[in-house]
Amino acid sequence: MEPSWATSPAIRKAMQGNRSRDTKPEVAVRKILHSRGFRYRVSQRPIPALRRTADLVFSRSKVAVFIDGCFWHGCPSHYRAPGANAEYWVAKLERNRFRDIETTKMLQTEGWTVLRFWSHEDTGTIAERIEETINSVRIP
Repeated sequence: MEPSWATSPAIRKAMQGNRSRDTKPEVAVRKILHSRGFRYRVSQRPIPALRRTADLVFSRSKVAVFIDGCFWHGCPSHYRAPGANAEYWVAKLERNRFRDIETTKMLQTEGWTVLRFWSHEDTGTIAERIEETINSVRIP
């Protein structure tokens, strides 16, 4: 049997409890934008054929928003390498970062504006930047 990425059942349960969508920062940003009259898709593929999901998708203006978690995406300010099973996690997080870069490039090639934020950023500021971007790309 292949060893687990988790060093104990408790660690495994805690890690599996991490949300991939509807995180607190995502929900807070969505509430702000919705109250300002913006409508969007949640946790959707901007390009259906591309197996990549954005946290918020504004289809008409072709804006894809990603709110990246500090651990899972290697935030330069807050990421702390795990002490246990470090080899696995370093490789995993490098794959995540590579996929993020690749996703951004693929979407931009298809004419999408990609906005990436860290989950620790102020949700009001994130909402402002999204609003400014959508207003600047909107067709009158």
